[in-house]
Amino acid sequence: MTAATTATTATTATVERGGPPAAFSSGRNRALGKLLTFAVFAAVLVPLALTRWPGTAWPDALTVDLSAPLGSASDWIIDNRDGHPLFLYFFGHISNAVVLSVRGVYLLLLAAGWAGVTAAAGLIAWRVAGVRLALTAAVSFAVCGMLGMWVPTMQTLALMVVAVTASVVLGALLGLAAGLSERLYRALRPLLDTMQVLPAFAYLLPVVLVFGIGVPAAVLATVVYAAPPMARLTALGLREADRGVMEAVSSLGATARQRLLTARLPLARKQLLLGLNQTIMMALSMAVIASVIGAGGLGDRVYQALASVDVGAALAAGLPIVLLAVVLDRTTAAAGSGSRSGSGAGTGKRGLLGWAVAALATVLVAIAGRLTDRLDWPETWTVNIAEPVNRAVDWMTAHLYSGVPVIGGTADWAGHFTTWVLDPLRGGLQALPWWAVLLLVAALALLIGTWQTALTAVLAMAAIGVLGVWKPSLDTLSQVLAAVAVTLVIGFAAGIAAARSSRVEALLRPVLDVFQTLPQFVYLIPVVALFGVGRAPAVAAAVVYALPAVVRITTQGLRQVDPAAMEAARSLGATGGQQLRQVQLPLAGPALRLALNQGVVLVLAVVIIGGLVGGGALGYDVVFGLAQGDLATGLVAGAAIVCLGLMLDRVTQPTQRRTERRTQRRTERRIGRTRKAA
Repeated sequence: MTAATTATTATTATVERGGPPAAFSSGRNRALGKLLTFAVFAAVLVPLALTRWPGTAWPDALTVDLSAPLGSASDWIIDNRDGHPLFLYFFGHISNAVVLSVRGVYLLLLAAGWAGVTAAAGLIAWRVAGVRLALTAAVSFAVCGMLGMWVPTMQTLALMVVAVTASVVLGALLGLAAGLSERLYRALRPLLDTMQVLPAFAYLLPVVLVFGIGVPAAVLATVVYAAPPMARLTALGLREADRGVMEAVSSLGATARQRLLTARLPLARKQLLLGLNQTIMMALSMAVIASVIGAGGLGDRVYQALASVDVGAALAAGLPIVLLAVVLDRTTAAAGSGSRSGSGAGTGKRGLLGWAVAALATVLVAIAGRLTDRLDWPETWTVNIAEPVNRAVDWMTAHLYSGVPVIGGTADWAGHFTTWVLDPLRGGLQALPWWAVLLLVAALALLIGTWQTALTAVLAMAAIGVLGVWKPSLDTLSQVLAAVAVTLVIGFAAGIAAARSSRVEALLRPVLDVFQTLPQFVYLIPVVALFGVGRAPAVAAAVVYALPAVVRITTQGLRQVDPAAMEAARSLGATGGQQLRQVQLPLAGPALRLALNQGVVLVLAVVIIGGLVGGGALGYDVVFGLAQGDLATGLVAGAAIVCLGLMLDRVTQPTQRRTERRTQRRTERRIGRTRKAA
């Protein structure tokens, strides 16, 4: 029986009975069986735990105080940074190399002048994607100068160049090794999976502990954060190289090196460029966040403005970040899609001649700028938007924050959301007995996953209690749950509307494209302007950040439902609502669960950053540890964030994705055994 026939039969039964098909009923039966087995275990273990550790709060006997050893380790590192051989001959050389590289790129950008850099950006975009993007790139860099942010933009760009180069080299080497070695691929995959779900803040504390506050720590944190996409996509591209082509190359007597250079790498070009795109976007996001640990540049301007609630200054520094993100994303995406492959942008003679002309034009523009003493952006060409923006914010504070008839003001909305949603949710979670929280986590992970998943989720949640940050973690969890609920309501509604209407999808596409390219830090600016500071603004920023992924995955999942199933439902006279409820949503279940998983991971990332604008909890502890030099507090909070992210990922990770991974691993093992036998 074909897949279309199966889907049609299931749909017919669904519409006729008004309920889910037999496949979903069998899935429920399996879930009930797992829950019954779990209930038996819980009935035995809970009384034993209550006898040993009575009470509802996390037992003190199960808490490990790490502040003393972490404080001692921090003091030892600080005391020995200037004299220990490990720092003098290893970490010291790395730090010096990073500083010299960033300084060299920064001085080169300054030497090229604003005209040279703008011309280079426009010409590169022209060679890669055409005239329209070239104009966009040139105008974007010009706007950075007009906003008075030329020097901070160059600082951020210099850090980005060094971090992206190191990330691409490191990720490509790891991906190359994983793509060619089955054993290394299996070893790296769980590490990359875990790194992919960790919030950006979790990467800051370890590098600060070793390298201190400054540019080296910021660059290395960015490299560690941005390298995994390049490694994963490089390995994927090499492993998915067309087998027919590879067999043909092997039959011609090519060596392993020749097969790699002439077949595997060219076939993996799209994945490699997609990895470059993702690495650049993640590096920009992290480079902005790393302003907390002394990265400087645009992120530092935003951070300082947010600390003083100067929305105008934050927006003036935030707009160049947005423009950089858009230009970099569009340029690398165009390179990956090969949109200029037919117009001389390749590596043939015409392509090389075009690049040579672009390089020569850039050099001539830079020389002209130097000869006319026009290296710095002219002060007379700058526009101060901070004052009018702050006046607009003051007007909003006076007229829109509260007292608006019928609908209330934005501050009223934030206050009501905090009072009616966040406070009860936090109070309810913190009032639950510790063992009940663990049981709930285990049950949810078991419903959507396996026993191994449930064990991982419970151990991650228990580790939070062992670290002694149970209550702050539940506070953060309450914000994540509230933000996820709002994200899913809005995201599913928008995704359903986009899936059912091409016009709605066309209207949403440019908005989602822009939102998906913005660094996490930028989302804090508008919410502070609208809602002030507090937990509600942090939740609002998290919702806006996670919405694009949820909407896109939901739309794609609904559009990919088998057409035969939809046709069967229509032939039986099902209305549009019945088709949605009884056919599309059940069959798109895996995509919806993936949307939930991605929404949770993205929400957690911004809720943690919300500690900068009054979100409190774990995010505040990390910021406090960084700002006050209390690395013990910051490291404990960072470890708790890692555990919380791991738990949330396992609780919401779709079963189908794990099943596909197991199937892929079994297939790869069989292929490996076949190759060995041959």
